[in-house]
Amino acid sequence: MSAFPVHAAFERDFLVQLVVVDLNDSMDQVAEKVAYHCVNRRVAPREGVMRVRKHRSTELFPREMTIAESGLKPTEVIDVVFEE
Repeated sequence: MSAFPVHAAFERDFLVQLVVVDLNDSMDQVAEKVAYHCVNRRVAPREGVMRVRKHRSTELFPREMTIAESGLKPTEVIDVVFEE
């Protein structure tokens, strides 16, 4: 495992959290790891597909893209949002 820290803002959560993911994690796996720390804690469960994007961007990363392929830097802020 190649640990890679990101700051993550989950939709409808009031916290930004430091979450450690793996360089080989897909964006779907990143979303799941972030959701683990938010859903059923401060955010109610919700149906839908979670997506990842750079903080305050409107462009979503492809779901199969890995952290290594994304160009993100360690501790950069990402948003996890529900796809419309």
